[in-house]
Amino acid sequence: MVVLVAEDHDFQRRTLVRMLKTLGAKEVLEAKDGLEALTILKQSGPVDLLICDLDMEQMDGMELIRNIGQADSVGADSVEPGSVGAVIVLSGHERSLLDTVAKMARAYGVKLLGAIDKPLTLDRLRNVLDVHGQQVAAAEPWHQFSVGEILDGLRLGQFDAFFQPKVSLSTGQVAGAEALARWHHPEFGLVGPIAFVPPLEQAGEIEELTFAMLGQAAAACRQWAELKSGISVSVNISPTSLDDPGLAERIAAVTSAAGLDPRQMILEFTETAAIGNTGVTLENLVRLRMRGFGLSIDDYGTGFASLQQLQLAPFSELKIDRSFVTGWADNPSSRAIVETSVQMARQLGFRSVGEGVETEADWNMLKDAGCDMAQGYFIARPMAQAQFLTFLMQETGLT
Repeated sequence: MVVLVAEDHDFQRRTLVRMLKTLGAKEVLEAKDGLEALTILKQSGPVDLLICDLDMEQMDGMELIRNIGQADSVGADSVEPGSVGAVIVLSGHERSLLDTVAKMARAYGVKLLGAIDKPLTLDRLRNVLDVHGQQVAAAEPWHQFSVGEILDGLRLGQFDAFFQPKVSLSTGQVAGAEALARWHHPEFGLVGPIAFVPPLEQAGEIEELTFAMLGQAAAACRQWAELKSGISVSVNISPTSLDDPGLAERIAAVTSAAGLDPRQMILEFTETAAIGNTGVTLENLVRLRMRGFGLSIDDYGTGFASLQQLQLAPFSELKIDRSFVTGWADNPSSRAIVETSVQMARQLGFRSVGEGVETEADWNMLKDAGCDMAQGYFIARPMAQAQFLTFLMQETGLT
């Protein structure tokens, strides 16, 4: 990794630089405030990770994050889009303030790995990097892919579904898996969805990726069914696709071609994009539920009109966003949100899923709250289909 440290306290900055080198950082750049950090980014090019203090002279951490997040819209004098792979925020302020800053960073489109209380220790830094190690090690390439490049990759069969298990908190057994798109790029290696999903959605070309994932997920789940595993597969659907009057029939055709019972597939709609209430949208959702598909509201708590969305359509599952679940055992406000969400899901007859379970404490607290399922790195990272099948057989004793 190439890391940029923005910290106005000289001793703390030097200490952090030593910690990063101890942890194996390839190169560590230093800035005494946000203004100098932006200058370094313009002159030295992109970095894998930015670690910044919240309180700094000249330009503080919040303004620095805003400049990074709005890099493509603030003018020619700004840094280039994609100049920072991910951010860690440091501060001595109370935890609730750090949580709000974390939400602010995500609202600016900045990939935030964590907000760490001061004083920083080597163990705290190592834990954040370990949890997100795969994300940092496989940082998105700095190349800005065009829609044409992405579609060419799809048509050349370079996209695969990776699967992350969803586990029952009451039994500890694998209950399902979420299909997550990965691009095997011939030059940049394994590329994650942040590099290709937004461009496809903005260009109105997301459906080719959606149906590629639906086909792979349905075929994989049919294979799992042959092992009598009884587990389901979840696939992300862009809410923009709901404007297509034929969507429900087209999705049903995919599962039919694979020989998969629609009841074994859950369609996840991210709550960070508003689901409209047009007749076509509601008709599609009703048709999908009538055919037996599960409907899940993803990233619950981070998007638009949460309660209204739940009332809008016949959902069957609620996925509580990782920003509330990860480390929630030490956060009273997150704990209240998670517990309330689980109770509400139960009262509405939904399954509840906690995303971002990264520690045993996260797992135990979710279980005590009565949540149905858990998903996250504490259980397993997303893995290729063959690896997931091996994982499933080991976990269940299937042969």
